Amino acid sequence: MIHVQNIAKSYGSIRALHGVSFDIRAGEIVGLLGPNGAGKSTAIKIITGFLHPDEGTVEIDGLNVLSNLREVQATIGYLSENTPLYPELSVQAYLSMMAELREIPPAEFIALLSDAVYGAGLQDYLARPIASLSKGLRQRVGLAQAILHRPQFLILDEPTVGLDPTQIVEIRALIKSLAQDGTILFSSHILSEVEAICDRVIIIINGEVRADQRLSELSLSNDATLVLQQDDEEVQRELTALPGISRVNRMRSADDFPSYRIVSSADITPRIFELAAERKWPLRELRRDTVTLETFFNRLATTA
Repeated sequence: MIHVQNIAKSYGSIRALHGVSFDIRAGEIVGLLGPNGAGKSTAIKIITGFLHPDEGTVEIDGLNVLSNLREVQATIGYLSENTPLYPELSVQAYLSMMAELREIPPAEFIALLSDAVYGAGLQDYLARPIASLSKGLRQRVGLAQAILHRPQFLILDEPTVGLDPTQIVEIRALIKSLAQDGTILFSSHILSEVEAICDRVIIIINGEVRADQRLSELSLSNDATLVLQQDDEEVQRELTALPGISRVNRMRSADDFPSYRIVSSADITPRIFELAAERKWPLRELRRDTVTLETFFNRLATTA
């Protein structure tokens, strides 16, 4: 669906992107992450055709963005972090104007407007001037214009900013439903939102792709934690002797039981369980550690 190949962009002496490449398949919800100034916004502007790259190409559904700009942009829905709205217009007038700019046929307008309005939860605000709306409601107006023409490809930049918890849940459900018929690139600083919504994350740091990872593969690590009812002085030595284990750190668990963090190149928990049974260690807990997106992201950001 989307093919980004070796794009680079500089602003004078400042390099925003360098050799960024990734693919996004149809139906995926992909999170685009990175610290402030990492190049995310520049990448989004190049993908949508608002900026020209210094090098590289972007294709959407087989079409080069630069040479087929209008045709490509007609398939894109874009919610920027600060959506430019017309505060003097009512919600309905604004969405009607956007429908006209999108060249939506009059015969389809009512159905598409209804879907966008109910999807974004704006049915009670159609007659209200945009200037009178809260930040959260304005964000929903921006989302409604992005999905008004049922785009194949949807770019959402911080779509849940300013929304209350109930609205966030509703927008999550809407985004997931939109992915059934399209492809979504989702940029956010709220990592819990990315975990809740996305299938995969692309992390850009210092203008380069540092990770491209499916969240289902990220959640489990090969490291393990062993917690015993009481200590045994031989535990650390015997664990370290197991094949594949590179390090064993002795700690105390949250409830003050002896605990060991075991760093391994492969899942070693079955062998640890066998060893604990053989040695009759008073086993309290044995688990394979999980890696949160926040942990993974911070590791990359601090080693950049």
